[in-house]
Amino acid sequence: MMRRRDFISLLGGTAAAWPLAAQAQQGERVRRVGVLTNLAADDAEGQVRNTAFAQALAQSGWTVGQNLQIEHRWAAGDADRIRRYAAELVALTPDVILTTGAAGVAPLLQATRTVPVVFVLVPDPVGSGFVASLARPGGNATGFVQFEYGISGKWLELLKEIAPGVARVAVLRDPAIAGGQGQVAAIQAVAPSFGMEVTPINVRDTGEMERAIAAFAHTSRDGLIVTASALTVFHRDLIVTLAARYKLPTVYVQRLFVASGGLISYGANVVDQYRRAANYVDRILKGEKPADLPVQRPTKYELAINLKTAKALGLEVPPTLLARADEVIE
Repeated sequence: MMRRRDFISLLGGTAAAWPLAAQAQQGERVRRVGVLTNLAADDAEGQVRNTAFAQALAQSGWTVGQNLQIEHRWAAGDADRIRRYAAELVALTPDVILTTGAAGVAPLLQATRTVPVVFVLVPDPVGSGFVASLARPGGNATGFVQFEYGISGKWLELLKEIAPGVARVAVLRDPAIAGGQGQVAAIQAVAPSFGMEVTPINVRDTGEMERAIAAFAHTSRDGLIVTASALTVFHRDLIVTLAARYKLPTVYVQRLFVASGGLISYGANVVDQYRRAANYVDRILKGEKPADLPVQRPTKYELAINLKTAKALGLEVPPTLLARADEVIE
């Protein structure tokens, strides 16, 4: 008979093992999926993503506590922790591991070249060396591109549209990932056409970031772009607070920043990527190989605007921009 605490653990998708008696009752092998996340365990955004992933798996016939066990690891923005958790998950020999961003893929591929890895929200998997090509990944990893670098120029265009007076823009990036420099380079390439000067700012730790933004923000002609990385998402509340403190019109890569009080965002629909990742996990569990599953580009982009934040910054959002928005927060 299953103990109550075992049952509760299984419902939570924790590392508790499915009791042998229950396995026998199910009459089928319980498959194990690892999930490596660089958010904190109590982060509501992480819970939304994982719920979407589990629900999509359930639609393919995989139910946690019956024929599926999910091992979660939450790195909470700590590089050492994510490396340790990557090794822990690989040691459990799961059937497949889902991870988010380049910060999660890199340590997993250092730990294993055999356990299948499905990634989401990776800007440049080829340039980062995770796959041989998008069409033919060729190794044990495949997944979903967060965007192509060209979208980085779109962020600059949106900043100029919502805050025409901006002439200097700081760009928050994670220098430890290939996508960090790639996004900055794409922004710098189009900056002259908008008459803007670009200043990269590292997001390695909160102290460095706070000092750099404070040193940068001096005039009403200053703005900010927050690029894609696990660290910018993890530190989103601080980043939004700093943007408000220094009255910086800011463009973000994901709508969750706007939901937290940021001005405007444009990027891939994150939850959609988790649902699509569940399809790849399902296919791998049923025998397909990551090397044969092409890396896919986003199918859904979303534009979100926070009118309350715009008002606080003294900005009048153009009607044409409002008309294009997928979500307007008032």
